[in-house]
Amino acid sequence: MKVLCSLMLLLGAAGLSAATADGRHKLVIIAGKPSHPAGMHEFRAGSMILQRCLAEVGGLVVERHDMGWVKDEATLADADAVVIYADGGKGHPALQGDHLKTLEAMIARGVGFGCMHYGVEVPADQGGEQFKRWIGGHYEHAFSCNPIWEPQFREFPNHPITHGVKPFQISDEWYINMRFAPAFGDGIKPAQQGGNEFVPILVATPPDATRDGPYVYPKGPYPHIQEQKGQPEAVLWSLQRADGGRGFGFTGGHFHKNWANDDFRRCILNALVWVTGIEVPADGIASQLQPGEIERNLDPKPASKPKAKGKTALVPRVFQRGESQ
Repeated sequence: MKVLCSLMLLLGAAGLSAATADGRHKLVIIAGKPSHPAGMHEFRAGSMILQRCLAEVGGLVVERHDMGWVKDEATLADADAVVIYADGGKGHPALQGDHLKTLEAMIARGVGFGCMHYGVEVPADQGGEQFKRWIGGHYEHAFSCNPIWEPQFREFPNHPITHGVKPFQISDEWYINMRFAPAFGDGIKPAQQGGNEFVPILVATPPDATRDGPYVYPKGPYPHIQEQKGQPEAVLWSLQRADGGRGFGFTGGHFHKNWANDDFRRCILNALVWVTGIEVPADGIASQLQPGEIERNLDPKPASKPKAKGKTALVPRVFQRGESQ
């Protein structure tokens, strides 16, 4: 509690415009603990790629913290944005200890906040209302679902996150049917409420077979998901908050190899810069992976089981949705 109170004082003193001692904007990326078989949920390795790709962005400093939280919360005092790439549910890093209160205090002063992949999931009664306010919506167990499918992203809104992004198609565990704030409806159209501006960024329509399942967990199908055949889904969205802060949710990022896709990667690099409050260049954040970079820094964990011929590969979770880590 003493640490939390000290942090509150630091956050209050920082005001609405945080900056490091040298005047740069600061992004804090929190990578979750190891989970899932090799090549999946590589939060640390994926965050390291993103951090390295952002190293040349002027006016930006990026801190990466592993294992689900920062080592010293004092580092959050001058943060302009916090992005969590980790497992979610009841084990979500934001829900441990006093973390939700810490984030609430930061966001109240206009700090940006983003969540990626499983990190967009929190229980409806524990973090759900906050996530609707902070990033516009969240994954809700048994309401949302998590199939593996390969959408084509052909058209993009006029938004800084889409700068320089070209049409692409990629297979991932793209979550669908998010629980958005009521004012944002099903999340596929831009919407405004009380000074908050919601914009869906990556939108695609799942094939009927995708809605029929199986989903990764539970395998489904869910009747309410099947009833929405033909409905587009937002799998990356942004929120310009009335307090001046920004938020985004991204449901992809399950397969580590996808960071090798230039447009997949550019879209998220743009989102990381935008949520921190920095102007995104007209051509977006350009980057190239170094030789062998996608294979480096992977967590030590067992390899995934090969997919049986004619079967859909379902990825077992280290802990089931709704359970703690």
